[in-house]
Amino acid sequence: MLRAGVQAALDQGGADAGVDAVGRVCRACVRLLPVGGAAVSIMTDQGHREIVYASDPVSMALAELQFSLGEGPCFEAHTTGGPVLVPDLAVGLAPAWPIFATQAAEYTVAALFTFPVQISAIRVATLDTYRSTPGSLTSSELALALQVADIAALALSGLMAWDGSWLDSDGWLEGSATRHREVHQATGMLVVQLAVGAAAALATMRAYAFSSGRPLVDVAADIVARRLLLGEDDK
Repeated sequence: MLRAGVQAALDQGGADAGVDAVGRVCRACVRLLPVGGAAVSIMTDQGHREIVYASDPVSMALAELQFSLGEGPCFEAHTTGGPVLVPDLAVGLAPAWPIFATQAAEYTVAALFTFPVQISAIRVATLDTYRSTPGSLTSSELALALQVADIAALALSGLMAWDGSWLDSDGWLEGSATRHREVHQATGMLVVQLAVGAAAALATMRAYAFSSGRPLVDVAADIVARRLLLGEDDK
């Protein structure tokens, strides 16, 4: 039923239909599984991340937090290609991403379950879920979550252009779901300014944002507007 609904949304055509299909997947995930929220985010090997849809404010906050810090279960799932299951965040995998674990605990989050999303053999996104009480997924719930991740891939395929980009001239997602365009622009500016690769440029920006206690998107906006100049000492 969920797959049919996603396919029907895609058949309507256009980027909005793709975003709507991703929303259907996230809402169904919350309805079918013992989780409080779900989000789907596009990811690249260069560390870029774009939140396509989040079912609730906590899911959005967790997705934004991971993007700003450059660590968390979404990055691990994207790198390893396997699910990251943390039934109790207080005693789970905090050593793997200590800053995220500490800051995530400020929200009503006790458990995290994150799944890689693949189109063909390429990992393109993650499905991030959380629950407010500790507890593991049962084997049947885990199997269902993996099916939902597969359907999320179908939904995302409606957003991908024929050349594998995410619809706009910069090769990234176009429309109201895009939240981090200035981060990508600022990364490109730092690549030229600091003569480093994209991953190093993004890491530099994240380090500055963390040390100054500012959101990454705000730092990026200042760089793009040339109100902030990061130099050699910030590498």
